[in-house]
Amino acid sequence: MSSLFDDPVEAAAEAAVDAGAPLAVRMRPRALDEVVGQQHLLGERAPLRRLVESDEPMSLVLYGPPGTGKTTLAHVISLATKRQFVQLSALDSGVKEVRAVITAAKRELTYAGRRTVLFIDEVHRFSKTQQDSLLSAVEDRIVSLIAATTENPFFSVVSPLLSRSLVLALQPLSDDDVRAVLHRALTSERGLHGAVTLTDEAEKHLLRIAGGDARKALTALESGAGAAKAASTDVLDLETLETAVAQAAVRYDRQGDQHYDVTSALIKSIRGSDVDAALHYLARMVAAGEDPRFIARRLVISASEDIGMADPTALLTAVAAADAVAFIGMPEGHLSLAHAVVHLATAPKSNAVTVGMGESMADVHAGLAGPVPPGLRDGHYPGARKLGHGTTYSYPHAHPDGVVPQQYPPDALVGKDYYRPTNRGAEARLGERLAKLRAIVRRTR
Repeated sequence: MSSLFDDPVEAAAEAAVDAGAPLAVRMRPRALDEVVGQQHLLGERAPLRRLVESDEPMSLVLYGPPGTGKTTLAHVISLATKRQFVQLSALDSGVKEVRAVITAAKRELTYAGRRTVLFIDEVHRFSKTQQDSLLSAVEDRIVSLIAATTENPFFSVVSPLLSRSLVLALQPLSDDDVRAVLHRALTSERGLHGAVTLTDEAEKHLLRIAGGDARKALTALESGAGAAKAASTDVLDLETLETAVAQAAVRYDRQGDQHYDVTSALIKSIRGSDVDAALHYLARMVAAGEDPRFIARRLVISASEDIGMADPTALLTAVAAADAVAFIGMPEGHLSLAHAVVHLATAPKSNAVTVGMGESMADVHAGLAGPVPPGLRDGHYPGARKLGHGTTYSYPHAHPDGVVPQQYPPDALVGKDYYRPTNRGAEARLGERLAKLRAIVRRTR
């Protein structure tokens, strides 16, 4: 549990502690205008700036990836509003600690007239009972709750607490945002104060390994600066930085040709069933700090584009990997991506779904459509039956086989085969069944 006060003695003590604190802590912004990124929340008329500048009683849920400034914003809000700041971590706090903070907050409000900002990090780790213990204090505005979470709060935070709070989503920092944080740390008196300079290659590597996480970037910079000092140099180059952070530089520009080349190589390796090459390209993308959601989206597309019904479970695995990445985050999320890559690369391949959809779209664009057969039209609204809509429709479930002879496509497309399954994987069995289904439906048997 920690507090920040606007008392000069306490401020001096805080400064003394800061001198030996990690670089990421020392460089934590102390005013809204020092915060990098999140302009959708901090712009001139943005909601968070309005709330802070008007000093309104408020409770917030800050939702976003690690290193995007959730803890920073909580500190800045408490300083800007001159409120007592108390921090709890959901990892090592329970109902007892929450109640102790609320009791102290009541006393502070009663005798000093000062409100308390209660910051709870990783609030999604609180149980329902622990979250419920906050409700009355939040409702009565004894504390202004700021809860931080990397998980979707609509799944991880109880509804009564959400209804009493403003939910704000933080966006990943851009490379330019992280670069600004690094440059400030290099020159600031609170940071490295010009003790080292950063080469262009080293800066690019810091941006790669940060992956939009300012805290990770500052931690790596501090480690690199220490290595440079130990080597009696004031220049932090790529080799020194690599040694310090124990992570080799990956020549990979997420905005340039390599981004597209490596992505293309991953998908083509999966399509070509080379699981080892596919894992290599996945590793390069992960090491380069590629957005894991982008990788997951490409895998979901590949599951339908290149595998389809040859292995219907491939899509399930790809979607599950995408969900897992969103749920777990990185770095552990790369295991779920690897799971999907192995499944997709080793699965039997078919582009029959892709070809069928492409031909179908081509015919629609060419004007091959026509009226929907009367039996298939909606017959539920008043007067539909008088128009003959649905009157000739045969209900398949009423037939013992669940399939009946009936025209489904418009007249212009009767007999058109879009989906032509291969003889690979599950599509081999599906092809046999499809032939029987078409024979019944098209009255050719």
